[in-house]
Amino acid sequence: MIEKLECPLCGRSKSKHYHRDARRDYFCCAECHLVFIPPDQRLNIIEEKAVYDQHQNKPDDPDYRKFLAQIFASVCEHIKPPARGLDFGSGPGPTLSLMFLEAGYNMAIYDPVYAPDESAFKSEYHFITATEVFEHLFFPGKEIERLTSILKPGGWLGVMTSRIPTELKFSDWHYIRDPTHVCFYTEKTFYWIASRYNLRLNYSDNDVYLLQKK
Repeated sequence: MIEKLECPLCGRSKSKHYHRDARRDYFCCAECHLVFIPPDQRLNIIEEKAVYDQHQNKPDDPDYRKFLAQIFASVCEHIKPPARGLDFGSGPGPTLSLMFLEAGYNMAIYDPVYAPDESAFKSEYHFITATEVFEHLFFPGKEIERLTSILKPGGWLGVMTSRIPTELKFSDWHYIRDPTHVCFYTEKTFYWIASRYNLRLNYSDNDVYLLQKK
């Protein structure tokens, strides 16, 4: 078993084997507490897209909107329209951006598979959302650095991802069953992110993390 893999978030080689299931190995970084999949066990882009294409998330689905309302409401509490936002990882059926547009916000979207318009990174934003995205990132450190660089001072980065549970075994956690999920976060990981990127962390119990740029 290979130990001391380089962490895709902090870049340190302080990882140890954490878990193994029938398909993959999981390593945990001692520096930032990220749990991640080794690079050679990730899907390629074609295999990933095949999984994403099976998603049935649609803008007119009330249950999907209810799910997204968790991060939508949290962001709206801290910043008001007509603030400009970016929905990073908007997916095949952009819905959160539509909810913000309906509420009077100005929105842009970006998705590496379905909306790969790099011009989105040439603007600055009052807020950026990433809903069920961070667990898919091969290099979350690089992406966070890119996102915070286009976030206005005082702006907000809203992240929604299920954190590693403490009340049940990692092996029983549904989140690791998705083959496109390659990074898994703890509360300690988000405190590390806040410290590393000069952000102030404000998190909720619904797996919504709001980080404000200082």
